[in-house]
Amino acid sequence: MEPGAWGNRTTVTEFILLGLTENVRLKPILFVVFLFAYVLTVGGNFSILAAIFVEPKLHTPMYYFLGNLSLLDIGCITVTVPPMLACLLPPQCRVPYAACVSQLFFFHLLAGVDCHLLTAMAYDRYLAICQPLTYSTRMRREVRGALVAICCTVSFINALTHTVALSVLDFCGPNVVNHFYCDLPPLFRLSCSSIHLNGQLLFVGATFMGVFPMILISVSYAHVTAAVLRIRSAEGRKKAFSTCGSHLTVVCIFYGTGFFSYMRLGSVSASDKDKGIGILNTILSPMLNPLIYSLRNPDVQGALKRVLMGKRPPE
Repeated sequence: MEPGAWGNRTTVTEFILLGLTENVRLKPILFVVFLFAYVLTVGGNFSILAAIFVEPKLHTPMYYFLGNLSLLDIGCITVTVPPMLACLLPPQCRVPYAACVSQLFFFHLLAGVDCHLLTAMAYDRYLAICQPLTYSTRMRREVRGALVAICCTVSFINALTHTVALSVLDFCGPNVVNHFYCDLPPLFRLSCSSIHLNGQLLFVGATFMGVFPMILISVSYAHVTAAVLRIRSAEGRKKAFSTCGSHLTVVCIFYGTGFFSYMRLGSVSASDKDKGIGILNTILSPMLNPLIYSLRNPDVQGALKRVLMGKRPPE
């Protein structure tokens, strides 16, 4: 559908993304760096998926959620980085209106699922450590599938709401976006009409997609911490905390950058800083996740070695 279909109010048919830099000499270097980061991220997350698939030890609820997280990381970085790389080659990056809105929708869809999936992973750790006797029943395959379906449904509604609300805004010029991908805050700055409703929707969305999940994660880990501290042996406490440390690290990176990005809509001059935060959100976090989850996990490390060396898992 053409932008003008909404009552001929939108006259902008394309946006010009300024990208990471306007320095012509720096663009080839950035292209190589981020192409390497993209290949490394996709390869790392596919390796995690392969390890979970081939290793019987990893056929557990925790690694079921980790596999879904790896798929989301591949999706998130694919939505943003390949278009960004394409924009580093020509002197000017022109993105059609429909393509920009589509990128925004899929980014918020995948990032939203990420938010709630991290919450489901915290709930999984709570059940495993605090309710071990009923863990296998409460986290059976049907429950895991239902949790992932709920994450996807809530995120789809949130992403669709923001996309439709953005689509009815007037864009009558200028059309230069000071970012390397299409996102809500930089597009809001270009609107000719009031963004009051959009700001309210973004606040409500941030509450449901960020604040509530963060509260649930905090409550889950408060119970986990209390349960672990009751374990008498130091080795037992260390083992219990090690299964949670990787997840907490990912949560801090993901939510820290996310809150900083979307809770400061009033700052018009912050676009250049937003690019750095955007790199953390879209590139660094998905790239680090496979490393974080495999660094201190001997089961994942062993499975990855067997995948890379083509060996069969032990019977």
